[in-house]
Amino acid sequence: MTDITGVPGFGQSDPTDGRPILQWESRYPAVARRHIRGEAIYLGILLFSIPSLMACLWLDLPRHFFALSDIKYHPVLKYGIAWLSGTLGGTLFDLKWLYHTVARQRWHLDRRLWRIFTPHISGGLAFAVVALISSGAMRIFDAGAMQSTSLVTGVAFLVGYFSDSAIAKLTDIAETLFGTFRSKEKGKHPDPSLPSAAQLPEKEP
Repeated sequence: MTDITGVPGFGQSDPTDGRPILQWESRYPAVARRHIRGEAIYLGILLFSIPSLMACLWLDLPRHFFALSDIKYHPVLKYGIAWLSGTLGGTLFDLKWLYHTVARQRWHLDRRLWRIFTPHISGGLAFAVVALISSGAMRIFDAGAMQSTSLVTGVAFLVGYFSDSAIAKLTDIAETLFGTFRSKEKGKHPDPSLPSAAQLPEKEP
């Protein structure tokens, strides 16, 4: 079985992780354990702070603080919830990746930037997807359905958790909008690293 990480057996529910009975000590050196602990604390802070920020938006605290009208506060609530929900989804995905890779002894420092920025990238993607759905450019739901805070929260969370799929969908939209133009540009300015027609071998009869 291969999970999202591409590591065989990554998603299997094996509580032993291939260890013999009573082998409880960590196999990581002390310096690695410090790095792992720091990443776990960072993700834990995100995990508990994001719902608090979402609650602040739901309770209209920014609206009262900045003296905003209902009309002006509605998009703040909508897109703020979208960003935070996407970040929450990315954080949960990141946590799952972290504890699995640590248990399977696949954790390494070269993935640190990925683990740090994944929640925030997920938040930005969720914001963009909710905006595209609301505009009608991405026809997953009716644009009017995005007036529901609950639906925005759920969609943004799923976008954040499955951010790779969201990126693929946004790529399709970008190709639809800009693909023809880019194709023309590629025709005008061929890639110098590719062989020209004169350099290609002749086909056999």
